[in-house]
Amino acid sequence: MHDTDWTLHPRLEADTAAVGDFTLSRLLLSNDATYPWTILVPRRAGIREIHELGEADQQLLLRESVLLSRALTAVFAPTKLNVAALGNVVPQLHVHHIARYDHDPAWPAPVWGKLPATDYTPALRAERVVALRAALGAALTPHG
Repeated sequence: MHDTDWTLHPRLEADTAAVGDFTLSRLLLSNDATYPWTILVPRRAGIREIHELGEADQQLLLRESVLLSRALTAVFAPTKLNVAALGNVVPQLHVHHIARYDHDPAWPAPVWGKLPATDYTPALRAERVVALRAALGAALTPHG
């Protein structure tokens, strides 16, 4: 179901690591190790907003978001999940899923602009990718 004209925005490419592909969306891990922070990007060219997707793709995006939310909850046991599609910096439609804790450094405020990103160690990045892939099972095709 990949859109052959679709490419990942350069900013997302630079700021994330690919985890895998759902039927519609690419799952990315943000390069900020402060939070378990993932991003879903529907593989549709030229889409900026959820309402621009066709109805079937809207439903598929919601199903993938729910699967990801359940996986994040199972793996990371957050106090709260923050799910948002902002697009103020990167216009390509992408949906952030951030596991938040009442003891994290930005709590209870939004994470954006609070702290500089904390780089992953290769081991922690690999650990999070493996955990997410395991939690999502057959719903996700590994990428990268």
